[in-house]
Amino acid sequence: MYPDMKKPWAGRFKEETARCVEEFTESVSFDWRLWPYDIEGSVAHARMLARQGIISRDEADRIITALQEIASEIESGKFRFRRDLEDIHMNIEAALISKIGPVGGKLHTARSRNDQIALDLRLYLRAEVRGIVRMIKGLQRVFLRLAQRHAGTIMPGYTHLQRAQPVTLGHHLLAYVEMLQRDKERLLDALDRINTMPLGACALAGTTLPIDRAYTARLLKFKRVAVNSMDAVSDRDFAVEFLSIAAIIMLHVSRIAEELVLWSTEEFSFVELPDAFTTGSSIMPQKKNPDVAELIRGKVGRVYGALVALLTTMKALPLTYNRDMQEDKQPVFDAVDTLKSVIGILAEMLPKVRFNKKRMTETAAAGYSLATDLAEYLVGKGLPFRDAHEVTGRVVGYAIERNAELHDLTLDELQAFSPLIGPDVFDVLTIEKAVERRNSMGGTSPDEVRRQVDRLRKAL
Repeated sequence: MYPDMKKPWAGRFKEETARCVEEFTESVSFDWRLWPYDIEGSVAHARMLARQGIISRDEADRIITALQEIASEIESGKFRFRRDLEDIHMNIEAALISKIGPVGGKLHTARSRNDQIALDLRLYLRAEVRGIVRMIKGLQRVFLRLAQRHAGTIMPGYTHLQRAQPVTLGHHLLAYVEMLQRDKERLLDALDRINTMPLGACALAGTTLPIDRAYTARLLKFKRVAVNSMDAVSDRDFAVEFLSIAAIIMLHVSRIAEELVLWSTEEFSFVELPDAFTTGSSIMPQKKNPDVAELIRGKVGRVYGALVALLTTMKALPLTYNRDMQEDKQPVFDAVDTLKSVIGILAEMLPKVRFNKKRMTETAAAGYSLATDLAEYLVGKGLPFRDAHEVTGRVVGYAIERNAELHDLTLDELQAFSPLIGPDVFDVLTIEKAVERRNSMGGTSPDEVRRQVDRLRKAL
């Protein structure tokens, strides 16, 4: 496709690079996916060079036309990537020179692969973060629709995985909307720092040529220019920050996945997962395994690993660029792919999950989950909360001894523990009343859930 091209540093060396070294050091096998951003940055750079009179406008036009042809070839699958050319940058440059001759070699004026890769990775992450934010919004909307539908569905709330108090399923689902909202805000905040242009820093010290970095930044729609050339080529904080946020997002989706696994067991029977998102057993015909949810939970390790990998790579590197930093891309690529696949499959699966409302309600009514309501009832009668807590604890102990729930006890039995208890106590000791009365801001009452759904929909 294009003639053999010498290494860009060939003038200094007498021996050719060993084949094993080429195989060990190449990155085009994975950084090829940066090609749209490498070309986008190169086009902007060519325009800036022409505007500053460093190359002619005709040369810039020829370079840009050839770059657009290369982009079409890559997109159509006709382009042949060569490992001996190491990376995406040299592959595209070699193809450019092959097409238009020595003029193509002028494109690398006033830039280095050091600032070029920093630019490509920022452009890539900027695009991917925006896409992930859109996906998170889509997943939030799925949760909001489910929360609206189940605003009045009662289920047990848990602490320590022990039944605690009755809540509504809608309220439970909205907790994930809030988590995802913070994740989205973290991504948008990180996007502000990703949106910094390093091009023009060159290898590490800038250039003697009269470039206009601010103009290049405007062409590429960057918010700001990296003002220290050494930092510009050696900074991967933005990638580490993205991976940190990706790890937190995966933490949140893992909690969703864990609950789906738990709730789909016979012991809970709160949900039935759709057949299309489960698998069977090769030996046990009765099995319906929550494999998709388990894999979501399992893939968290990949993203955590990506974060630790990049942190470890960058640890103690002296300024500025070091070849270690070639290892920055694979963790980022894998985390992006994993995150997008997990968010996408959750958004598709969740609307098809069937919730067993009867089972949830029955479970919520058992296990003395109304004990706090009895204590608060006594507080309303004037008893200090600590005393009310002690009285209620003794009532619960009494009920346990008789294998009865609180609402099964008679008024006489209850009044034996406190004369403040009256007939109106039975209006309190129902799970329906328990959730209805928790209408404080952010509470679990159906009305408050609906208010929160409306608020979050407007926020989205």
